[in-house]
Amino acid sequence: MTADPLLFRSIVSVRSSVPDDAFTAETLGMVREGSGIVIRDDGLVLTIGYLITEAEEIWLTRHDGRVVPAHALAYDQETGFGLVQAFDGLDLPALPFGDAASAKVGDPVVLADGQGRSVQAAIVARQEFAGYWEYLLDEAIFTAPAHPSWGGAALVDAEGRLLGVGSLRLQMSRGGEVADINMAVPVDLLAPILDDLLMRGRVGRPPRPWLGAYSAENNGAVVVMSVSPGGPAAQAGLRRGDVISDIRDEEVDGLADFYRKVWQSGPAGAEIPLRVVRDGRETWLRVKSADRNDFLKRPQLQ
Repeated sequence: MTADPLLFRSIVSVRSSVPDDAFTAETLGMVREGSGIVIRDDGLVLTIGYLITEAEEIWLTRHDGRVVPAHALAYDQETGFGLVQAFDGLDLPALPFGDAASAKVGDPVVLADGQGRSVQAAIVARQEFAGYWEYLLDEAIFTAPAHPSWGGAALVDAEGRLLGVGSLRLQMSRGGEVADINMAVPVDLLAPILDDLLMRGRVGRPPRPWLGAYSAENNGAVVVMSVSPGGPAAQAGLRRGDVISDIRDEEVDGLADFYRKVWQSGPAGAEIPLRVVRDGRETWLRVKSADRNDFLKRPQLQ
């Protein structure tokens, strides 16, 4: 499988700047670079949301080097998608959508970025993914070999149709060897929320409760790596190294189960009791959850 040179016209480079007082400035940086995919002829660009979260300036660079200013339309916390609208005409064709749900392990794919670089790869897994930042996909797409510039890159099938948006570079152990792989968010997740994102800048449903805890899974145990300063977990006294064993009277079985139990506890603002093991001792903390978006500078809708 070879990449069709024409598909690169629909993929642009994305560069954003974020103010130094932004909530995500320390963790994600004040200058962020990646890629985006033109999905409408009027210059609507789909990217991975962390590139544009709280951005005050966004610049899109076409394949021929022309730079076009743009602005953030929306960032969806649940899928991780971001939408950008070019101020001036990009004059680029939209990349057609494929059927990500039908893509199978072993299928050949291409992961292509906005600078014209591509990696011929294959789908190596389709499975649940839980991210440390309170993020969960029921079925993410994993590909190998990995692209070195994965953020916002276009995952396309053999017919040049968009299957997903590059999000992460990870490692996978197979047969005793460790290989670098990419994780992509399936594009099928966009259609149900696109109208809301375009109209409101966010999905029109109650936001999930957010704790502000960065956690990892260790042999099924959920271990706190850090907490967001000023966030709900920090205010409740959750600390690095704490092991979260229960939510209310239910035992936590891994990171994905932890997130699902938190999100089932009610809308943002719900109080969530956590049983925590700290230095070999158990204690209960009551975390008053929040809407993560309330901590972020929001896109200015035009």
